[in-house]
Amino acid sequence: MAFDLDMIKKVYDRYSTRVEAARKATGKPLTLTEKILYAHLSEGDAQKAFGRGVDYVDFAPDRVAMQDATAQMALLQFMQAGRPQVAVPSTVHCDHLIQAKIGAVEDLSTAVDVNREVYDFLASVSDKYGIGFWKAGAGIIHQVVLENYAFPGGMMIGTDSHTPNAGGLGMIAIGVGGADACDVMAGLPWELKFPKLIGVKLTGKLSGWTSAKDVILRVAGILTVKGGTGAIVEYFGEGARSMSATGKGTICNMGAEIGATTSIFGYDEKAAAYLKGTKRADIAELADAIAEHLTGDEEVYANPEQYFDQVIEINLSELEPHVNGPFTPDLAWPISKFATAVKENGWPTKLEVGLIGSCTNSSYEDITRSASIAKQAIDKKLKTQAEFTITPGSEQVRYTVDRDGYLDTFAQMGGVVLANACGPCIGQWARHTDDPTRKNSIITSFNRNFAKRQDGNPNTHAFVASPEIVTAFAIAGDLTFNPLTDTLTNEAGEQVKFDEPQGIELPVKGFAVEDAGYQAPAEDGSKVEVIVSPTSSRLQLLEPFKAWEGTDITGLKLLIKAKGKCTTDHISMAGPWLKFRGHLDNISNNMLIGAINYFNLTADSVKNELTGEYGPVPATQRAYKAAGIGSIVVGDENYGEGSSREHAAMEPRHLGVRAILVKSFARIHETNLKKQGMLGITFADPNDYEKIQEDDTIDITGLTTFAPGQQLTVVLHHKDGSTESFPVNHTYNAQQIEWFKAGGALNIIRKQMAS
Repeated sequence: MAFDLDMIKKVYDRYSTRVEAARKATGKPLTLTEKILYAHLSEGDAQKAFGRGVDYVDFAPDRVAMQDATAQMALLQFMQAGRPQVAVPSTVHCDHLIQAKIGAVEDLSTAVDVNREVYDFLASVSDKYGIGFWKAGAGIIHQVVLENYAFPGGMMIGTDSHTPNAGGLGMIAIGVGGADACDVMAGLPWELKFPKLIGVKLTGKLSGWTSAKDVILRVAGILTVKGGTGAIVEYFGEGARSMSATGKGTICNMGAEIGATTSIFGYDEKAAAYLKGTKRADIAELADAIAEHLTGDEEVYANPEQYFDQVIEINLSELEPHVNGPFTPDLAWPISKFATAVKENGWPTKLEVGLIGSCTNSSYEDITRSASIAKQAIDKKLKTQAEFTITPGSEQVRYTVDRDGYLDTFAQMGGVVLANACGPCIGQWARHTDDPTRKNSIITSFNRNFAKRQDGNPNTHAFVASPEIVTAFAIAGDLTFNPLTDTLTNEAGEQVKFDEPQGIELPVKGFAVEDAGYQAPAEDGSKVEVIVSPTSSRLQLLEPFKAWEGTDITGLKLLIKAKGKCTTDHISMAGPWLKFRGHLDNISNNMLIGAINYFNLTADSVKNELTGEYGPVPATQRAYKAAGIGSIVVGDENYGEGSSREHAAMEPRHLGVRAILVKSFARIHETNLKKQGMLGITFADPNDYEKIQEDDTIDITGLTTFAPGQQLTVVLHHKDGSTESFPVNHTYNAQQIEWFKAGGALNIIRKQMAS
């Protein structure tokens, strides 16, 4: 039986009424996205139509999911809210803190020992506040959610940017920062700017080497890393209905790489089959009863251009396998052109490591398709030329594929099975290499491939492809090899060629598991004590941020003018820093150490205006804070793309940065800044970015009349005594301005709960 079935029944009981109210309010047929959004308005039945990309709307999500790295800060904030229990079903998943080094058993044992303090904290907080707890080794949050909690037509927020994975089962699932999760767990509405809609019509059917992964790799190439910003991507058409639920999850998961708010598929036979296969036939039965509301209206899909802001059409029958990268997930190469691209760009042709799994591609279907290639290597007497690792998505998947013999197949071809965790995908990888700085190539079935993300080496060229393509490349050890057309020389000196991969959507014998890793919360959490040692290096109770002083902000020093791509990995790196995710002061020592300084083209080297010397970014900012001087960070386009980690917003706030001024923001990061009471502003004219000089002193004026839609002004005081000013934009609404004035949204929640 499913978790939270009573909650799901309540959601479905009101669906018809809410969808009809939305049709009446909008006066038109509805997309699936609109049905789910209007069905989750915190005010109840829709009274009016909302403007896409314009109106801020309050929603009531059905549930919250948190991974262990971000859950620490989310729950440290929730502890200050004053509630005895969470207001909606919530879960914590321990998947980020397990480093891949030797293999599953050894790595998990080490993680449990090294992270005991954090795991004990998360388990006790979960016990106290009624939160479901998934232990280390249970699996990656998004796969576990898909198997246990995702349901068609629901709405979920999660403290991880790949929360949209649940869209594969028809759920609006959105990545957020911990402060947003705190709001919902405290029973407050969750605010989101009503998204624009991008429709992707899929025709034809996948076959041969082409998989669901190739759909999102192609879409990423079309829309780029910021093309989906502020929008929800809705997939539909005969091609969509032909794909497995986990394949759809892969597409929705990696939709985070185009900046989309989330992505979604409608409820269909494949979704029903997956629900039944994961022992949730009761949910499938409930969904069948309201199936008409769990997909877009017929008129919408018949004339999509009239109902979506943008429409893309992809014929799956003609789609080639793709390889994306390096250094960015939107550099898309059809497999037929990839070898040429490798040669022309001088990328290392020798492949050192192939890695499959992660939250994006670790389903039973993914594993079986990859194993079919591995089995061919064994049968055709091919020796694997690159290192090869496998990361199962959950203990249920791992146990089942082990039972069915697939892990043994990987072992025979030289593969190493890692723990059911994020591992190398997020930089939790003790990579085996004789030179950690060498220019080299790896290929993964992960979702993100920014420089240094997997192994910390800026010279690692990371490429992204489907698990079966990754497996074939690992066997070949050569990026100029095309598994669709080329042959390899086996141990007998014969030329052999791979056959097309074969996979199984759902296990014939059904899923099986001995211990899924779930721990239910205490029935009475009031007696549970949560202890945080004052001398801990990994956990630190939070102090409220100070409220705005009520004046314009003047005399700011320029901390850094970041040049080019500045993701959340540049602002607050993962990898070894993950251990400090529950200790704001300690993790702040990684603030912006990956950002490139515009003035010297160097990372973690900025000018300290108090001494005139260059030094690390965090140390320089700490010097400004000690002197009582505020600072400003200036950035380029799509600042803060990537992970949902709110530490990238909390660290500057904690260390005394007063404002972030950029050409444009990624959605989650901009919201995180607002939640923490930080001022996030954008150039009205992007060319004004060039006016900012290294030794400037900067004022921001207009704050005493701070209002929605009203520009502020930035004044630059140059070292030569001259000044110049220019207008800047912001997207704060009335409520968000109150967050700024109060010093953060949590300060307002605390007051509300106290009263």
